[in-house]
Amino acid sequence: MDSCMKRLRLLRSSQDIRDQSAEVFLNVDQFIVPLFIVEGKGLRNEISSMKDVYHLSVDEAMDQIDTNLKKGIQKHLLFGVIDSELKDDKGSAAYIRNNLISRAINEIKSRFGNDAILLSDVCLCGYTSHGHCGLIRNGMVDNDTTLPLIAAMALEHARAGADFVAPSAMMDGQVEAIRNVLNNNDLQNVRIMSYSAKYASAFYGPFREAVKSAPAFGDRKTYQMDYRTITQGIEEAGADLSEGADWLMVKPAHAYLDMIQRIKSRFSDTKLVAYHVSGEYMLLKTAASMGLVDELTAFSEVTTAIRRAGADYIITYYAGQLADSLKKAAL
Repeated sequence: MDSCMKRLRLLRSSQDIRDQSAEVFLNVDQFIVPLFIVEGKGLRNEISSMKDVYHLSVDEAMDQIDTNLKKGIQKHLLFGVIDSELKDDKGSAAYIRNNLISRAINEIKSRFGNDAILLSDVCLCGYTSHGHCGLIRNGMVDNDTTLPLIAAMALEHARAGADFVAPSAMMDGQVEAIRNVLNNNDLQNVRIMSYSAKYASAFYGPFREAVKSAPAFGDRKTYQMDYRTITQGIEEAGADLSEGADWLMVKPAHAYLDMIQRIKSRFSDTKLVAYHVSGEYMLLKTAASMGLVDELTAFSEVTTAIRRAGADYIITYYAGQLADSLKKAAL
């Protein structure tokens, strides 16, 4: 009797054959680099909770962007980090004229123009004295009174030259509020990358130290999504699109590959971003430092998995090293 056995191992028998059989590939155009911007000059200080990630003054950020552009990485997501004495209960430093991120955008665009694609995070948590993403009323984050402030923050970033504004507060209606204020100020061409399916995650811990945004009380579970849900993430993405979002996002990424796949399948014509967040990053960095995994192999595998799940773009703290690896492999 003839055997019906398929010899699929033949597709893995050498590196060349494995490369020919590969279906998912990384390239530098898919990477978005997060940058943490601080006041001052000549500052490049490693963040204690995030190995090889830095607080950068604007001049140092521009040097980093220059390095990234030479590697082919154009997209950068900017976060502002301010001292506690500049924070108040309304997060005023986020949306005043000539604020930290607006100045950074203006200077970066003046130097690099359209070569650097700038996305700005739009949320109040790093600017409020209480560390929450909106105004507090009766001990709770108040959705509707927060919306005008988020819109004002986005407007200032857009006026400064941001290519994308990226609302991350998880307030209902935040995309609509931003789209309306952009349209009303003749800034229709500024796009919105919405943190659509953003889960209340333990993996954000190192980031909160990086932006000094840990809540002074309670947590963010009343506005960020419960990780036990599925349908809500799809509904959030659909709502953002209906309100005028251009790109969608799933955050975190590594532990949420199923949601990346579900949302991309449902909204296949829309670009989808996945954020490989600080805790996911540090799990791999720590494992590598202990000799438990090979660092580059582990990051390449996870980043490829995020891409394989359906992400068009990946926000990753490892973008520079991955770009170096891709360039070396092409030689």
